[in-house]
Amino acid sequence: MGLLRIIMPPKLQLLAMLAFGLAVLFLENQIQKLEDSRSKLERAIARHEVREIEQRHTMDGPRQDGTLDEDEDVVIIYNRVPKTASTSFTNIAYDLCAKNKYHVLHINTTKNNPVMSLQDQVRFVKNVTSWKEMKPGFYHGHVSYLDFTKFGIRKKPIYINVIRDPIERLVSYYYFLRFGDDYRPGLRRRKQGDKKTFDECVAAGGSDCAPEKLWLQIPFFCGHSSECWNGGSRWALEQAKYNLVNEYFLVGVTEELEDFIMLLEAALPRFFRGATELYRTGKKSHLRKTAEKKAPTKETTAKLQQSEIWKMENEFYEFALEQFQFIRAHAVREKDGELYILAQNFFYEKIYPKPN
Repeated sequence: MGLLRIIMPPKLQLLAMLAFGLAVLFLENQIQKLEDSRSKLERAIARHEVREIEQRHTMDGPRQDGTLDEDEDVVIIYNRVPKTASTSFTNIAYDLCAKNKYHVLHINTTKNNPVMSLQDQVRFVKNVTSWKEMKPGFYHGHVSYLDFTKFGIRKKPIYINVIRDPIERLVSYYYFLRFGDDYRPGLRRRKQGDKKTFDECVAAGGSDCAPEKLWLQIPFFCGHSSECWNGGSRWALEQAKYNLVNEYFLVGVTEELEDFIMLLEAALPRFFRGATELYRTGKKSHLRKTAEKKAPTKETTAKLQQSEIWKMENEFYEFALEQFQFIRAHAVREKDGELYILAQNFFYEKIYPKPN
């Protein structure tokens, strides 16, 4: 461009700049059209897959009374928090679904918005509860907790989740937006080209590393109430704790993911039979690793830990960790450095009236 300014007259320079600007706009428009076409194609493929499954179920012949066996009438919802090893865990569900005979469905929301509109909430609840062809089903997606009882549903789905140390999760997400991961290394990321480290971002007061970005795990568990998404809300924290204990079957932590999988296999073998061995030996274990990730300095960590939002998110994380470790302590025993699931530890006796 410097050479052009020397050689070309001002009017021609202006025309060249306008032509360049129009070319950039044209390319951006074409890229957007390609993205829209890809999205439409993905939706069309998804609809076709659904029709195939429904037709296959029809050919297999449903029960005459239209009801499902108790073991079949089960739905698990994994409303996965971003950057908590959720892809590694979800891949296990995909690897096991054919063998264990259940369906896996990804909840793909527009722009990964975790809050559904009221009408979409109704549609989703109706789909999950009445879509017999997809049962037993394992649904996963970046969606905040949704209370099915608000919609008059008696048999609720089984909620599970995994959370992570809040600063480690944010650091991972920061570098993921810039460098991607080894799952789809060729995919262009939103912040690609930005070489600023997380430490530099925090020192400069950048928006991508601000304490407000830590506010994610609490609202994912809190749900669809407006107060859930107000950063630093004490009410949201308490509601998230309540839901974790009362509405979730099991919540693990990224740092102890194998133990989480082991407990799920012991408690829900219909879905997770073989999951522990697959996690230990399968090629997809720890599949998704963020590229170019650098651990933050002590100074950076200390600065983030001064915020009230970090204190609340960390309190929630510690609460979830304590709950998980409590459940694990009553379900397994350690021997020679290995964990073993306890056998059934109760039985029935003094059964009356006695049979004749």
